[in-house]
Amino acid sequence: MRILATIISAIFHPLLLTTYLVWLLGYSFPSLLMIAPENFKIILTFVFCFTFLLPAVNILVFRLFGTISSFTLDSRRERIVPFLAISMIYVVTTFLFYNKLKLSQNFNHLILLVTVLVVVSAVLTLFYKVSVHSLAIWGAIGIILPLNKALEQTYLLWPTAIALLIAGVVMSSRLYLNSHTPRQVLVGSLIGFSIGFLGIIYLF
Repeated sequence: MRILATIISAIFHPLLLTTYLVWLLGYSFPSLLMIAPENFKIILTFVFCFTFLLPAVNILVFRLFGTISSFTLDSRRERIVPFLAISMIYVVTTFLFYNKLKLSQNFNHLILLVTVLVVVSAVLTLFYKVSVHSLAIWGAIGIILPLNKALEQTYLLWPTAIALLIAGVVMSSRLYLNSHTPRQVLVGSLIGFSIGFLGIIYLF
């Protein structure tokens, strides 16, 4: 079970959820992102590189230089520097999308909202070891849940239900691995959902 919980935590790593979210909306609700189909794969690759690959390399560098003792970042203190560095990567990425690449406004708003989630998790880590896995998955749910109302079709209904199921599995995995307490998981879930839900209502 421990191996399964570790695999689940890796598959649904917070840094991967931006790619998953853009992929889901790009195929289920393409009119929201307003990106030409022929350009979508290129944009998705760009998102993957800047929101997962680059931050992952950043963590690898910190590990090689001894700034962190493990990739799991079990200690709150060890999380602070990597989280702040990752936040800077997301902020710069958001700036590039807004000012250099100039894609659709809705896509830019989505990336901005994800960046807010990342920055908030980094700031929280200065004081409290929140479950970033829970914050990320519930942030994604908070984003896609209101979009169900914007669609006349039910394209997002099943993805939303599956996301809720995944959230339960991810939270259980974090608890099983003793990576977080129930309170840390709950706090991450509530903060993530609140930011995602209110952000999508305000920006869209």
